[in-house]
Amino acid sequence: MTEPASAPTSTRARFGLALLLGSLTIMAPLSIDMYLSALPALATTFNATPGDAQLTLTSYFVGFSLGQAFYGPLLDRFGRKPPLYFGMGLFMLASFGCALAPSIDALIALRFLQAIGACSGGVVSRAMVRDLFTLTEGSRVYAMLALVTSIGPLLGPLLGGYILITVGWRAIFALLGFVTIALLAITHFRVKETYRPIASVEARAQAFAVGRILTGYWSLFVDKRFIGYALCSAFPLAGMFVYISGVPFVFIDLYDIPPHHFGWLFGGNALMLMTAFQVNGRLVGRIAPGVLLRRGLIGQCIAGTIILIDGATGFGGLYGILLPLAIYTFCMGFIMPNAMVLAMSPFGTIAGMASALLGSLQFMTGAACASVMTIIPAGTALPMTVGMAFCAFAGMFAHLTIVRRIPHAL
Repeated sequence: MTEPASAPTSTRARFGLALLLGSLTIMAPLSIDMYLSALPALATTFNATPGDAQLTLTSYFVGFSLGQAFYGPLLDRFGRKPPLYFGMGLFMLASFGCALAPSIDALIALRFLQAIGACSGGVVSRAMVRDLFTLTEGSRVYAMLALVTSIGPLLGPLLGGYILITVGWRAIFALLGFVTIALLAITHFRVKETYRPIASVEARAQAFAVGRILTGYWSLFVDKRFIGYALCSAFPLAGMFVYISGVPFVFIDLYDIPPHHFGWLFGGNALMLMTAFQVNGRLVGRIAPGVLLRRGLIGQCIAGTIILIDGATGFGGLYGILLPLAIYTFCMGFIMPNAMVLAMSPFGTIAGMASALLGSLQFMTGAACASVMTIIPAGTALPMTVGMAFCAFAGMFAHLTIVRRIPHAL
């Protein structure tokens, strides 16, 4: 193995690294956001029901949740880049397969494989940041990374909508495949290995045994510091899942927003998220990451309450939801990077598993909350607003009941 990379020292170099790692991570949100507007077209192409088309999204969520745990031990055994090559290669092949899918069942299965490949980018990126940076610098870099990744929700719906109306939904998946080829080439030449193995090859091979892997994951799961900060990020992120699942119906069906304008409103909230990541990066160093996290959770609870009131009463109409939605999204920029760096900072020797479990918990919580919200009868904005408010308060509850009770918690 070549000499591991050292941490870049200048702001420009750190942003360059975040841009490269964020480009790997962004494929996951792009493969969701770009094809949301194509779900009705999928059903028409395969003469399927809307529920069958929705399963292509569900299978992706399941694959993304399970796949992250798969990569953790690989990262700690083989380094960061080989598992990344495997994951991105699988994503590329599955994307081309989706573009050529002969049936809805084939597309559902291929979306599952696509998600298994896509989640490698996020797991590897988080582990690389943990390899290279201290707590404060890590929070800044996570914010830069999230800033790049948030371009997906900003541009994905717009790009996917235009591709859909010009060349059809299959071209969306073909484009993802070709972009992945370019990313694999850039990664090979520009991203250096960051893994610094502490144990011998023999010891690391023994640690790859199933029993030791399960023991490692269990040690993380019962660690109050890890699970506390993980839940502080998982529930707010679940609120964003609820938002993504429900906002097309709320904006287009309830408030008569034209479909071609939907992407602009959706992208506006993504822009708020990008702004918050920038602000967080400037504040870290002057304000402790734990303080910024707590303030973000409080702000999201306030915004969630306002969203819930409007959803239940209709007070304020569209603007009564739009404005607190912007605040809710803005607060995510302080919650995610600080919760992630605080959760992972003590676990350098098993950073791969810590990154994988953190991502799995976040995505499983998000998928579960978004699915439960479908039980609430549709016809109003209530399913989305109830779900978002619940997730905001659940994140704050995790902070109060777990994080605040940890000795010397930041």
